[in-house]
Amino acid sequence: MLIQDENLTDRSPFLKLRRWQWWLLVAINILFLIAGQAAAVLLGRFYYDQGGNSTWMATFVQTAGFPILCIPLIFLHPSQKLETSTSSTYPSIKIVALLYFVLGLLLAGDNMLYSVGLLYLSASTYSLICATQLAFNAVFSYLLNSQKLTALILNSVVILSLSAALIAVNEDSDGPSGVSKGKYLVGFICTLGASALYSLLLSLMQLSFQKVLRKETYNVVLEMQIYTSLVATCVSTAGMFGSGEWKGLQDEMNGFKSGRVSYVLTLVWTAVSWQVCAVGVVGLIFAVSSLFSNVISTLSLAITPLAALLVFHDEMNGVKVIAMLLALCGFCSYIYQNYLDDTKARKSESQSHTDDVIQESHHV
Repeated sequence: MLIQDENLTDRSPFLKLRRWQWWLLVAINILFLIAGQAAAVLLGRFYYDQGGNSTWMATFVQTAGFPILCIPLIFLHPSQKLETSTSSTYPSIKIVALLYFVLGLLLAGDNMLYSVGLLYLSASTYSLICATQLAFNAVFSYLLNSQKLTALILNSVVILSLSAALIAVNEDSDGPSGVSKGKYLVGFICTLGASALYSLLLSLMQLSFQKVLRKETYNVVLEMQIYTSLVATCVSTAGMFGSGEWKGLQDEMNGFKSGRVSYVLTLVWTAVSWQVCAVGVVGLIFAVSSLFSNVISTLSLAITPLAALLVFHDEMNGVKVIAMLLALCGFCSYIYQNYLDDTKARKSESQSHTDDVIQESHHV
C-alpha cells in the first residue's frame, strides 16, 4: 500500500470494504496478472518457435484484445456509470481524452520495445534485464506517488530481483543464433528502455487515479484499460501497415509449423491473455499501488518457468527451484508489509470515526 498518512482519505472506498473483501479483490487481481502474463509469455514463445517473426504483430496482440473488456463494463451497475460521468470532481472530456491518448502512446511504445528486445535477446538475458523494472519503479513511485520504501519492501525488491536474476543466468545468456553484436546491443537497450518506460507508465496511471480522474471504481479502471489499449492498438496497426510487415503475414501464416488454424488461435489467445494480465496490473494499481503491481509482475518472471515445465517440458534444475523459493520469500515480505499498512490505515480510520462521534456527542 505504501501511502503517506495524509493520503489515507484517497483510499476511502477501500477502507469501507470489509477486510476479507479487500484481500479477495487483491487476490483476484494477482491471479489475473500472474496467469495472464504467464500464458501470454508462453504463447509468445510458441509464436516465435513456430515461425512467427513480425515484431509489429507481437506488439499488436498485446493490446488488440481490449474489446472483451467492454463485456464487464456493460454489466456494471448503471448508478456507478452515472456517478462517474456526472460527478463535479470528474475532469472534462478533453482532459480525459488527452490523458488516455498520452498513456496509450506510451503503452504502444513500451510494447514495441519489449517486442524488439525479445526478438534480439535470449529469454534468459531478456528476463534479467526486465527485473530492473523494480528499481525503476521504486524511483518513479518515490518521485511521482510520494510512496515510502520500508525495510520489508526493500527486502522484497532485492529478493525478487535476485530470483529473476538467478533464472536468467541459469540459461545461456547470449543472443539467438544469427543475431549480430549490433542487433544484440539494440535488443539490450530496447529491453532496458522498456523496463524503465513500463515502470513510469505504472506510476503515471496511479497518479492519474489520484490527481486527474479522482475516482477509484472498477469501471474507471476498465475504461482506462479500454481507451489506452485502443490508442495503442491503432498505433500498432499504423506501424504494421507503415512498415510493410502486413504484406508478409499471409506467408507467415502459411509457413507456421503447427498450421494456419494454430497460427490464428495463437494470436487470439495471446491477445486475450494480455488483456487478463492488464486488468490485473491496473486493478492492483488502483487497489494497492504501482510498486505492488510491479512486484507481482516480477514475481511472475519466477513462476513462468513452472508453466513452461508443464507445457514445454522445460528442465527444472536446482537453481530454478532456489529462485522459486526466493520469489516466494520476497512475495511474502511484501504481502506482510501491505498487511501492516492495511492495519494501520484501518486503525486510523476507526480512530477518526471515534473522534467524530465524541465531538458530535459534545455538541449535543
